[in-house]
Amino acid sequence: MQHFFSHSCHVAFLKTSHYRKLFAASLGLFAGTICFCQSQAPVTIQLSLQTPGAAIAADFVGLSFEMQRVLPDTNGDHFFSAKNHALIATFKTLGVKNLRVGGNTADRPTLPPPDESDVDSLFAFARAADVKVIYTLRLREGSLEAATQMADYISRHYAKQLDSFAIGNEPNVFSKEYAPYLAEWKRYAAQIKAPSNAPAAKFCGPSTSPGHESWARNFAIDFGSRGPLAIIAQHDYPGGDARRATNAAAARDRILSPTMDGHYARFAANFVPAALSNGLPYRLEEANSFYDGGALDVSDTFAAALWALDYQWWWAEHGASGINFHTGDRVAARDENKPCRYAIFWSGPGGYNVHPIGYALKMFSLGSRGRLLSANIENTNQLNLAVYAAETGKHEFCVTLINREHGNFGHAAEIVLDTGVAKARAQALSLSTLDNRATPDKAVALKTGVLLGGAGIQDDASWDGKWIPLAQPEANGQFKLTLPAASAVLVRVSTR
Repeated sequence: MQHFFSHSCHVAFLKTSHYRKLFAASLGLFAGTICFCQSQAPVTIQLSLQTPGAAIAADFVGLSFEMQRVLPDTNGDHFFSAKNHALIATFKTLGVKNLRVGGNTADRPTLPPPDESDVDSLFAFARAADVKVIYTLRLREGSLEAATQMADYISRHYAKQLDSFAIGNEPNVFSKEYAPYLAEWKRYAAQIKAPSNAPAAKFCGPSTSPGHESWARNFAIDFGSRGPLAIIAQHDYPGGDARRATNAAAARDRILSPTMDGHYARFAANFVPAALSNGLPYRLEEANSFYDGGALDVSDTFAAALWALDYQWWWAEHGASGINFHTGDRVAARDENKPCRYAIFWSGPGGYNVHPIGYALKMFSLGSRGRLLSANIENTNQLNLAVYAAETGKHEFCVTLINREHGNFGHAAEIVLDTGVAKARAQALSLSTLDNRATPDKAVALKTGVLLGGAGIQDDASWDGKWIPLAQPEANGQFKLTLPAASAVLVRVSTR
């Protein structure tokens, strides 16, 4: 099936096995046992370097945690603390620039809301980690006075680290109709922004769960860019309910299928045009693969890494300001806490153990610092590929190639990257698995042994990945490389 992008990309299969073997050996990528047909045409990519598009937000890469994590643990220590050097290092290594705290526990009546000392620790962490914070104020069975006091306190002390306030989490769960929710939201916002409180406060919303994008659309129409709303916030779990993902192999197939692109497009159509036409940016303030804590043997596998890398790029190309992947050791699922299968990392004795999906955030952060580039793509054999590009410097651009082909008949992709610059130089950074004996089908099921640039991210957040120089381009600046099934590569090209 042809893969479509907001820019048109061009991908091709090389006809010789020489490049396939050379690239696999040099980058540590392994094709596994695949059926390769010599009659397949190359996939060619021809970039449009003269017309860069929109800038990718500097804080696009984000994480979302339960508000419960802002509270102290049983020893009185805070998870979010300037003293938590391992967590700060992990954020910086992964390229995380936005931190949202909310989730179901933000509105859980049985939990106390954070106090000022908890908030002090949170924002001290934010300053040390260099992230902006989206802070959720309690709405369900909440106190307007308490929310106003907290918003005022944060605004007076931590304006530089504050992104925006959310008023309530997934209000569609406890307010079945939009109109009464809107009235209550306006009441909260009006008092918080009163001249005697926090008149400069910025808000995001409505922070609704998937299936209620109409609230986000209505929010954009009701407020536009004139009122207190600074950004449209929407939640998304495109895999659906984790409890229904009983066949792990089928669920992995689904999140790697090109049909996911159509799902994203239909989902976006429900609210994005209204946001952008009303002058409002939008952000997926809470998102991941499957809700209800993630799907076992799916959300925690290499398939999720390939999915998340593509997911970030798809939304960046469609105007999103960022994505906050929900994570934690445990997350709220309705009124209970469950082990987090879609976690970016888990706590460990030596720091934080980065899961496969965390590598997707790292790889995206490395290749997305700049403006989007369009390209012409020729994919004659309709391989399951995704191709994205960004101008990352005055004389530099990056191309992200994701081969979502997998299974016993997953194909390696032979790529011709046409830069149009005869003297161009290029380096490549691969995303693959350590087990070179794994077939593409087994590779996507692996939970450990993920490599970026031939190296794993250690629990102390150290990473020693290597960029591998590509052979000098052929005529007209054409680079040739092989991308094995179930893998991705980031190519950095210098045109100077």
